Amino acid sequence: MIDTELLTYLEDFISEERKERFISILKERTKFITVAIEDVYQMHNTSAVIRSCESFGVQEAHVIEGRFGKRLDKNIAMGAQQWVDVYRYTSSGQAINNLKDQGYKIIATSPHADSSLLNDFTLDSKIALFFGTEKEGLSDEVMTNADGFLKIPMVGFTESLNISVSAAIVLQDLTTKLRKSDLNWQLTPEEIIEKRLDWTKKSIKSIDNILQRFYSSE
Repeated sequence: MIDTELLTYLEDFISEERKERFISILKERTKFITVAIEDVYQMHNTSAVIRSCESFGVQEAHVIEGRFGKRLDKNIAMGAQQWVDVYRYTSSGQAINNLKDQGYKIIATSPHADSSLLNDFTLDSKIALFFGTEKEGLSDEVMTNADGFLKIPMVGFTESLNISVSAAIVLQDLTTKLRKSDLNWQLTPEEIIEKRLDWTKKSIKSIDNILQRFYSSE
């Protein structure tokens, strides 16, 4: 249960402008679409995808780090990791099972699969968009367990795009469609309060001391 008294207390330590900014941004946040990044070697690509999630209002991202370890470059993400919830996995199967348990359809992005073109893709349920490397694409495990496939239509000689470019294109298109739809895509009131508290804590430099004062005064 979210401590609303704590939120009210902590919001006195940030500006009214920042408080209103949090509320405004959270109205546009969604978990209806989420992103999973599979074993991307170049850390700047993973970080850039996280940044695109933040820019287009996708609240959660899932990073599979089975082969190359942690590849999130905080400098390139430019603070986006503070505002996006990032979940890490050691295998694709672990990520797939977790997302399916949460009611997500697994959508594999691939230029080679029998895919739905981006402009024809219909949003009718929660989706987890899986992105792989430009060279190797997604693993057989993801492709086998996918509920659907998606590709970006292209008319040139190039068959694939850099993962960060692909993610930005797909997210911009699908989040625009989502916000124009009648789907229940926004965060719940409880999720909004939870993130307001989380973001407020992250905005206060001496948060540990302030929390100690709050709890000792109860």
